[in-house]
Amino acid sequence: MAATDAEKGWRLDRFLATKLPDLSRSRLQSLIEAGAVAQGGATIGDANRRIKPGEIYEIAVPPPLPAEPAGQAIPLSVVYEDADLIVIDKPAGLVVHPAAGNLDGTLVNALIAHCGPSLQGVGGVARPGIVHRLDKDTSGLIVAAKNERAMRSLARQFAAHTIERAYHAVVWGAPRTAEGRIETQIGRNPFDRKRMGVLRGGGKEARTRYKVIERFGPRERPFASLIECRLETGRTHQIRVHLAHLGHPLIGDATYGKSRRPPRPKTPAEEKAFGAAAEFPRQALHAWLLGFQHPSLHKNLRFESPWPADLSTLVAALRLL
Repeated sequence: MAATDAEKGWRLDRFLATKLPDLSRSRLQSLIEAGAVAQGGATIGDANRRIKPGEIYEIAVPPPLPAEPAGQAIPLSVVYEDADLIVIDKPAGLVVHPAAGNLDGTLVNALIAHCGPSLQGVGGVARPGIVHRLDKDTSGLIVAAKNERAMRSLARQFAAHTIERAYHAVVWGAPRTAEGRIETQIGRNPFDRKRMGVLRGGGKEARTRYKVIERFGPRERPFASLIECRLETGRTHQIRVHLAHLGHPLIGDATYGKSRRPPRPKTPAEEKAFGAAAEFPRQALHAWLLGFQHPSLHKNLRFESPWPADLSTLVAALRLL
C-alpha cells in the first residue's frame, strides 16, 4: 500500500483503515502493536506514526481464529483450585492460549475441558480465564480465573503490580553486581517483528529486579549463573529481553540468546557441564513463585513450584564446575 500526497501527515492507523475497510481501527492498532506492519523492511510499532508520500507499507494479517476455542482433554498439574480460580504448574512446551500457529492444544483448551462450560466467556471469548501469560517454553506457575469477579480482581492486582512473581533463570556468565534493577522501555524490535527489544523511545516501561543466587565456574569469570528475577511490570518476553540487554542471556534462548562456545573441557565434569548448557533445548526460565490476594477469601495465597527435571539436571551439571 503506497501513500499519496493527499495522505501526507495522516496517522498510520488512519491510513491503513482507508486501505483495509474490512478491519476496524482497533484491530489495526493491535496488529501494529503486534509487529504485523512494516515499511521498507523495518517493523513499525507506532500507530501514531505520520505518513509520508511515497512510503509503501506491508501488513501481515493472520488467519482468523475460531470464534470460541474448544475443550481438549490435556493433562494439567493443578496446584490449587476452588470456585473462583485455578493455579496450574505449566510445563515447558505448552502454549497458553490459541493464536496463529497454535490454534489448539493450548492451556485454554485444557482449562475449558477441565472447568466445564462455566469458564466459557470469562474475561472474553477467545482467552477465557487468562489473566497473565507465560511463554511457551517457560515452565512454572500461572493462575486463571473461573468467574468474572475473580477475573476483575486478579486483573486489578496485575495492573497495580501487587502480584508477587519470582522466576529462576540460568544465564550465560554472571552479572558484575550481585543484585540490581533493570529499567528500560520494551517494544517490538523494529527489524524483526517476532522479537521484542529495548527501545530508546516508543516502548512500554519495563522493570525487573534480579539477584544472583549461585555462580558456576571460575570465580573471576563464571561460566554461568543462577539468577532470581522479580517482575515489577509484565511486558512480553520481559525477563528474556532484560537479561540479554544486561549481557547475560538465558541459556537455551534461541531468540534472544547469543551463541556461546564453551572452553575446551579439561575434565569429565567440565565436559558434562558444557554439554548440558550447549544442548539445553529451551530458555532456562522457571516461574517458581506466585502470590496474590484471593478475590473472595480476601487472604493472601502463595505458591511455589519445584524445578522441572530438565532444569534440575542442568543446574546439577553446572555445579560440577
